[in-house]
Amino acid sequence: MKFGPVTPDDAAGGVTVHAIRQGGLVLKKGTLIGADEIAALKRAGVSEVIVARLDKSDVSEDEAAGTIAEAMAGEGVSVERAFTGRANLFAAQAGVLVVDRAAVDRINRVDEAITFATLPAFKPVVAGEMIATVKIIPFGVETKFRDAAIAAAKSGRMRVATFKIRKVGIVSTILPGLAPKVIDKTLKVTAERLAPTGARIIAERRIAHDKDALAPAIEELLALGAELVLVFGASAIADRRDVIPAAIEQIGGTVEHFGMPVDPGNLMLLGHARGMPVLGAPGCARSPKENGFDWILMRILAGLEVTRDDVTGMGVGGLLMEIVTRPQPRVPLEANGNRKVAAVILAAGRSTRMGGPNKLLAELNGKKLVRIVAEQALASKASPVIVVTGHQSVEVAAALKGLDVTFVNNPQFADGLATSVKAGVAAVPASADGAIVCLGDMPLIDANLIDRLIEAFSPDRGSLIVVPVAGGRRGNPVLWSRRFFSELMILDGDIGARHVIAHHAEAVAEVEVVGKSAFLDIDTPEMLADARRA
Repeated sequence: MKFGPVTPDDAAGGVTVHAIRQGGLVLKKGTLIGADEIAALKRAGVSEVIVARLDKSDVSEDEAAGTIAEAMAGEGVSVERAFTGRANLFAAQAGVLVVDRAAVDRINRVDEAITFATLPAFKPVVAGEMIATVKIIPFGVETKFRDAAIAAAKSGRMRVATFKIRKVGIVSTILPGLAPKVIDKTLKVTAERLAPTGARIIAERRIAHDKDALAPAIEELLALGAELVLVFGASAIADRRDVIPAAIEQIGGTVEHFGMPVDPGNLMLLGHARGMPVLGAPGCARSPKENGFDWILMRILAGLEVTRDDVTGMGVGGLLMEIVTRPQPRVPLEANGNRKVAAVILAAGRSTRMGGPNKLLAELNGKKLVRIVAEQALASKASPVIVVTGHQSVEVAAALKGLDVTFVNNPQFADGLATSVKAGVAAVPASADGAIVCLGDMPLIDANLIDRLIEAFSPDRGSLIVVPVAGGRRGNPVLWSRRFFSELMILDGDIGARHVIAHHAEAVAEVEVVGKSAFLDIDTPEMLADARRA
């Protein structure tokens, strides 16, 4: 390919290497120069233009990109028409992307003019998703290099392996202390994980965490037509002789591999029974976030063989993002269950709905509302008790005279609730594992409820956000693990943290309450009058 500066008269048949803007003339990069373009260049006073012109031994960028892409497209892959030296490849069906890395490397090593990039191998994809792109860097490439790239592509075409397994059975083992809600949430998460693949749960069983109970449960699901059985153990698999692998072998099955170099996901077990795959799921599989379980599950659902070599080859790139519900081994667990919880009382608001008076200073049974809440927090296991003030801070502090609380002033209280949450969280001592955020206008909150929330807070079991619930409705106060402080610190406006709770549903523990204690907040004069009558 010829490349360099020429006069407009000598530019015929070449393409512009750079965009040209002079006077009223605009010629885009890659414009094929003909008689009209030459005349326009002369009128604009352009004396020299840099062009690229193909030799007889070259093919154009679009032709090269398109033919290489077509050569690389295997089953389940479609190719978009090449444009500006780029041809994109798309999934024609939902499935798992199968890529021959060696073939991709061979294409990229043919010549620097030819590049080929793909999504990660074995990534689940949906129909219409872009999965690869061929880009020719110059405006053309020698035919011999294009042909070499085509040959490399044909030696290892990429394809999309369509999902084949449709019927999934699930066994959940049970030990004392495992709440039914945990299993219910696991089933919901698993159903959502399977949905894009077209697979569904045909049956689920809940049995004791014992191999003699688990073995017939697996057999029953296989007899019902399950093409894959997932086992969620109440306790993580600790050894090849543990309950789940022992149950698989008890029914004549085999354990191909236990463990994987992917974190989260280390405790994955891959087995077969009656010719069907059986997976012992790691604890992280209860979370909807990507983990090692997904890497194995998706391949199996697509009918791809997963060998020991496949599993042991997953180490590079196997350190995935932390799942919030996983224990943090670098943080030492205290003898009391790692439940050092501070209380943050929000008492900075302007009480705009009261029409003037500060509701926190209103009295109920002879005590000001904010003092009722503070006394109950002090009577609980929470420590220290931090009170965030703002509007009428002097008066609020006076109402709490004599109480062992720490005051934090929020000068931005007029900007909304979020500013008070941030001020309170910032004041929580480093020794605390979490904080329970209380509203200063909820007089029915008592020490017993606060203690129940603290008892339900269990970082080592993944219970990191604790909320009171009545009739399916969530109330206040809410206990937050320190892990979420960074998210609370970016809240804005007068909206609370409900969206944070929704985003981390797998980390939420609910405490059932009776009555209005978690829901009655005094916002209006009418509410105050009703509370006084009650």
